[in-house]
Amino acid sequence: MASVEIEALTQALSRLPGLGPRSARRAVLHLIKKRETALDPLLAALEQVSRRLTACATCGNVDTSDPCGICADPRRDARSLCVVEEVADLWALDRARLFPGRFHVLGGRLSALDGVRPEDLTIDALVRRVGEGGIDEVVLAMNATLEGQTTAHYIADRLESFPVRVTQLAHGLPVGGELDYLDEGTLAQALRARRPVA
Repeated sequence: MASVEIEALTQALSRLPGLGPRSARRAVLHLIKKRETALDPLLAALEQVSRRLTACATCGNVDTSDPCGICADPRRDARSLCVVEEVADLWALDRARLFPGRFHVLGGRLSALDGVRPEDLTIDALVRRVGEGGIDEVVLAMNATLEGQTTAHYIADRLESFPVRVTQLAHGLPVGGELDYLDEGTLAQALRARRPVA
């Protein structure tokens, strides 16, 4: 039987997405077996990230610097802004390396059932960013769910008075699908086929 500390580590790992109790036990055993090459570097990396972790005040991305690496990158096209629901969606789109612009993370999506209202998201900050000028296109990259599309339409209505082109990802994305789980090919097609919000 494992010690209280090892059992606590197993329990902590089992709460991570994609890891159940068995997978967590296997991961802990691997870390213990490979202490110098796996456990110690993992602990050091977790400690460093924990100390430096911050949210980007500009876009809402999670990084170890503010502004984040994407907002600070001068090669990014500041005239294009891609709006996503969560940081995981930003990372998925950025991983595909197909969108040359900047991002804005809403922190969720509108949902009457869950009590998520416009003021619970960073929609006002988005409107302020667009109002400051210099943005030609806003790409609404919401998940293809009812709540995601409701959020996209709400944002399109809020941006209607600005001289900016508002587009959204093509509906080739599977209904009910989430960006973080899609492959780069699907994301590429969705970005290429984006269209104005009706």
